[in-house]
Amino acid sequence: MGKITGFLEFQRIEPNYEAPQVRVRHWSEFVPRLDDSQAAVQAARCMDCGIPFCHNGCPVNNIIPDWNDLVYRQEWRRALDVLHSTNNFPEFTGRICPAPCEAACTLNINNDPVGIKSIEHAIIDHGWEQGWVVPQPASRLTGKRVAVVGSGPAGLACAQQLARAGHEVTVFEKSNRVGGLLRYGIPDFKLDKNLINRRLAQMEAEGVEFQPSTYVGRPEDAPEGVTVRTPESLKEEFDAIVLTGGAETPRDLPVPGRELRGVHFAMEFLRQQNMVNAGDRVPRQIHAKDKHVIVIGGGDTGSDCVGTSNRHGAASVTQFELMPRLPDVEDKPLTWPYWPARLRTSSSHEEGCERDWAVSTKALEGKNGKVEKLIACRVEWFRDKVTGQMKMREVEGSQFELKADLVLLAMGFVSPVRSVLDAFGVDVDARGNARADTESYRSNVDKVFAAGDMRRGQSLVVWAIREGRQCARAVDEYLMGHSSLPR
Repeated sequence: MGKITGFLEFQRIEPNYEAPQVRVRHWSEFVPRLDDSQAAVQAARCMDCGIPFCHNGCPVNNIIPDWNDLVYRQEWRRALDVLHSTNNFPEFTGRICPAPCEAACTLNINNDPVGIKSIEHAIIDHGWEQGWVVPQPASRLTGKRVAVVGSGPAGLACAQQLARAGHEVTVFEKSNRVGGLLRYGIPDFKLDKNLINRRLAQMEAEGVEFQPSTYVGRPEDAPEGVTVRTPESLKEEFDAIVLTGGAETPRDLPVPGRELRGVHFAMEFLRQQNMVNAGDRVPRQIHAKDKHVIVIGGGDTGSDCVGTSNRHGAASVTQFELMPRLPDVEDKPLTWPYWPARLRTSSSHEEGCERDWAVSTKALEGKNGKVEKLIACRVEWFRDKVTGQMKMREVEGSQFELKADLVLLAMGFVSPVRSVLDAFGVDVDARGNARADTESYRSNVDKVFAAGDMRRGQSLVVWAIREGRQCARAVDEYLMGHSSLPR
């Protein structure tokens, strides 16, 4: 694929990020796509490896060698068609996916992998620039109606596939704008929300109806200022219902002082800034300007808090991780083609952040109900000789404290919001997710399906898109007895 000797001739090309000191002054994206010639050189590095492990590394099973070859030959329209055949929203994954496909690239065994993510980014942006991404309305309608509850990547992918199959699809979203955690969970500097808007316009032209500010569940569980639709009303009106809400229940920090002002879940902080960027007024916005910020949690959400705090003008930003520091370079012969455990430094970290590992928070202290200080200690991890499980213990004499004006809890999410599942009577698994398999995606409740984080728990956008597509096929089969939709 690509140029047969390209992997020997060309080095990996990285996008030209805007300088940190410049990009922290705005909320716009700062990673331009590769130009056509750069993308062709990058695609030329794709090896004729025989078994493309990148297929298995990609949750949506993108046909990566094929569109690499087409980009190398500058056949952009065909490359776009191949890309869209497996992925409804490559402009999202081409920006925010961590690229497990690159970890699985055969070239990654002893070299830098092909820049698959940057090529994907280039293909879809080129397609939009050329006007090739257009609505694809169904040639005939089935007369069947489907409700999709949740407008994140799983819900949008499911809705688009079902609409193209000819079903009448309505997407319900409790927030005032459609997009779920794509809209309010990911900072604008990583994902420009106009990218979501133009996809929504395409889907509306394909027949999808969106109802924002609409909560589906029991009236007593609904937030203020929204329309409420009960499960019973949806069951009467629709032939199938798909639950695609996010894993929105955050992991809390049960330590003394948790109740102090200035201690917030990460998503409260991120959501408010995205709302402000969208033009909303947010009274008493959580803001990091001139504050000493501590982010607890070392994942992507924590990194987003770092980038947002820097743009606010924080006095300092410190990020803690409970687990020990990972190696800078993975043991490739041991881990390839699987996702490796190694230290990852994000663009937000490069903008300014103190990072520390194997740190456990013991308490938060303050005055007049406001946090001022974080008490922490260092921990060491060991394997229990009886159970074989990894456990931690405090390192004696390692306690320390840091000034803290704002503490953001970014320790992951434990499950979907149970009130929605309980309102429908959907059974849950041991982790609190909707119980459904990956063949039928059906819950225990008649004509109620579940996909994305609602079914699998906290995961990647690319996994959500995969589940949304597969669930759409399962719903189509349920309604029509057969389906021509791909899985």
